Amino acid sequence: MNRRVARFEFNRHGVWAIYKFEIARALRTLVQSLVTPVITTSLYFVVFGAAIGSRMNAVYGVNYGAFIVPGLIMLALLTESLANASFGIFFPKFIGTIYELLSAPISAAEIVVAYVGAAASKSIVLALVILATASLFVPLKVMHPVWMIAFLVMTAVTFSLFGFILGLWAKGWEQLQFIPMLVITPLTFLGGAFYSISMLPPTWRAFSLFNPIVYLISGFRWCFYGAADVSVVTSFCMTAGFFALCLAVISWIFKTGYRIKN
Repeated sequence: MNRRVARFEFNRHGVWAIYKFEIARALRTLVQSLVTPVITTSLYFVVFGAAIGSRMNAVYGVNYGAFIVPGLIMLALLTESLANASFGIFFPKFIGTIYELLSAPISAAEIVVAYVGAAASKSIVLALVILATASLFVPLKVMHPVWMIAFLVMTAVTFSLFGFILGLWAKGWEQLQFIPMLVITPLTFLGGAFYSISMLPPTWRAFSLFNPIVYLISGFRWCFYGAADVSVVTSFCMTAGFFALCLAVISWIFKTGYRIKN
């Protein structure tokens, strides 16, 4: 009985050690992890919010500069969650120290909690910093702050899980960048970050509904302005479904040892 209880005891010291190591790595590269995304987002406000936005009509009764804020935050959140989690687990696999991690007295679930938790934490901090930066350029209001926090956390954790899968799957640096560059980036820019899909022709509007990023950005924008292209419940359910899928894939990877033990 004692062995059974010990088996299910949460190793908080091991999780905290990995979590601190990943956070410390981000602090050592603070310019790349925080400053660069903020500068990039600020340039988006200058170009799209000021130069282009001044020539566009309001969308859903919202100034265009303010309209693109949720989309820009979501773009940064997705990108950083993927990058942080994928690099965090890929690097120890690349240099061979992942075998020490797998032989340590820490379970697969605790490894996932540590790496994904650290990646999600860094991404959420970045999103909040971008939100504060955006408030310097345009007037903002958050109509549903609880929903906004829920979307931030759910999206950060979900795409950190996805990044964790990519880090385990990739055999080299080229594969690590393949999915984010050729799949995720195009989907994010076609996901309604800079426009409402209601502006599109009916055919393209229907086609956009197959893009999962549309639901994330639409739901997050609703948290700010109470207006969305897709129902907020549908958006949250789509995110939760992707979250469950990522958990199932990670569980299968650790059970089979796919690209970990060989």
